[in-house]
Formats: sequence, C-alpha cells, structure tokens
Amino acid sequence: MENHSGQPSPGSIMQIGTGFWASKILLSAVRFELFTLLAERKQMTANEIKSKLRFKCTDRHVFDFLDALTTFGFLKRDGFLETASYSNAPDTDLFLDKKKPTYIGGMLEMLNNRLYGFWGNLESGLLTGHPQNEAKQGENLFEKLYEDADRLKEFIHAMSGIQMGNFIALAQQFDFSKAKSLVDIGGSAALLSLMIAKHHSHISCTSWDLPAVAPIANETIQQFQLQDRVKTAEGDFFKDSFPQADIITMGNILHDWDEEIKMMLIQKAYDALPEGGIFIAIEGVIDEDRNKNAFGLMMSLNMLIETGTGFDYTFADFDKWTKAIGFKKTEIIPLTGPSSAVIAYK
Repeated sequence: MENHSGQPSPGSIMQIGTGFWASKILLSAVRFELFTLLAERKQMTANEIKSKLRFKCTDRHVFDFLDALTTFGFLKRDGFLETASYSNAPDTDLFLDKKKPTYIGGMLEMLNNRLYGFWGNLESGLLTGHPQNEAKQGENLFEKLYEDADRLKEFIHAMSGIQMGNFIALAQQFDFSKAKSLVDIGGSAALLSLMIAKHHSHISCTSWDLPAVAPIANETIQQFQLQDRVKTAEGDFFKDSFPQADIITMGNILHDWDEEIKMMLIQKAYDALPEGGIFIAIEGVIDEDRNKNAFGLMMSLNMLIETGTGFDYTFADFDKWTKAIGFKKTEIIPLTGPSSAVIAYK
C-alpha cells in the first residue's frame, strides 16, 4: 500500500481497520431515522436533533456524530458547532428518506439488526465453514425468517433496497421487445417484475416465491397500480418446477447456494424456457481477475456467514454452468455499482 509519493503508508490499513466505525455511524443514523427527519424538516440544529432523537450524550458527541456524517458526505452543514444547522445531501435525501419510494435503507436496517453482530464471527466461519447467523442456535435461516412476519418483511425490504437500482437499469438496458412473459424466481417484493412491467407495457410478469411472501409482494404491486400485468404465484424451488415463461430471472438467488444447488436451479430455469428463451441472474458478479469488485467478494463472504456453503461467482463460472446445462450463449451487462446481469440464451 503506497501513497501518492510512492512511499509506504499505513493510511489504507487504518481506513479499512476502522471501517466498522464508519459503518456503525451510518447504520445508527438510519436506525434513528435521522435522514427521514431531516427530509421532513429540511434543516435542523444539532440541539434540535438531539432533543428530537432523545440523545442523552454530551453536546460535543452529538456534534461529532453529525459532523462525521457530514465528512462522509451524507449531510450538509451550515455554521459550526453550536451555530451549525444540518440538512440531507442529495443522495441521502433520495435514498435514505423512509417516506420516499426510492428508499434503500431496508438493507442498512438488516445490516444493523442482523449482520453487524454476525460478521463479528467471521473468523469462526473461516475456521469451521459453518454459518454464523441463527444457524448457530440450530435454526435454519430461511425457516426462521419465514415464520416471523416482521423479520421476513425486514429481510424482503432489505433485498429489494439493495437491488432497486439494478432492476431499473436492467429494464432500461436489456432488449425485452421479443418477450411476452417473465417469471422472477424468488421474486420477493415483486420489484423486478414491477420495474420490467413499468418500462415494457407488452410484458406480463409473475413474481414467484413462497406463500408467506405473497402478501408483501401484492402490497407492493398495489402501490405501483400494476395489478393487471404483475401477478404473484406461490412455489418452492426445491420442490416445484418453475412456471413457463419467455424470460426467467433471479435476483440475488444463485449466490445463496453451493454449486450443486446452483446447477439444479439453472436446470429448472432451462426446463421452463422455450427455445430462444432467456435466463437472467442479477448479482454482485466478481470480476475475472478477482481484484476489483470488492463488494462481490465481501458478499461471497457474507454467504459464508449466512449459509456456510453459498458463494458469489464470476461471469466465467456462470458461462461454464449454463453451457453445461445446455444454454447456447451468454453475456454480461454491468448494472449499477458493483452489480451485473449475467444472461444465458437457450
């Protein structure tokens, strides 16, 4: 690690080593709904924020908290210390105001409520190869989530939040002109189906997931007023065949599982598609040199924490798996940030 002068520097080491400090500052602000409050009030002093959020710490620590968020670029500040007033930065106002449909804080809420503690056991995961979440108490992650309506809703909104920008980008960048039907496997809150339907009026979409998810998905569909072209359907991809469609999609599904289950899911997608049909997976696809997409690599480690055997993959991996099943050709489309769509044609 070198600085711009070419001399060794500890800067990057300390930045990464203390990275959880910065994470917890942002996650705490999301938990307190600070950005939602500022979106409503437009501008507030530190004392007004302290009073509204019922902080009992010293004024100096409130200043530290708000000024750190300003330093990171999440807040804007006019004035200094006692005379300062704070407001949301544009990105924060759009994506972290809970009252806006563009809110992506669901993922941050889950990071704070679940994953922050679990990631403290990464060393144990690497040493044992075992999940470090609810499974340590002998519970299955997905069974536990699906039996608790509140936790399931938090999980679904987290997954939706992290993928919303990707779904919009896919809808805008991919050629859907020849498709009349799409089924999103593990469709969660139906956002992928909704974004495709919103941008392509000729397509009928189905969000396919376990029965417990349908009420959440239907609520989202109603919000977008697209009930005529987006439906929910219930199924279990371990037990059931996929519904037939011109396009089969999966957003953050394949990476949950080991290679054997990945191949099983790809096979089911292949079987549900007509000749010329298309399979699309949206994930943090790792770059071929495995030295650029840090998010994809960290998400793969998150699968160690969550499932023990799931992992993220490169486009070359996807190409190998899909062609082994029988798909004729593949391509990759970069979406937002570190995410991509990998596509296989039957």
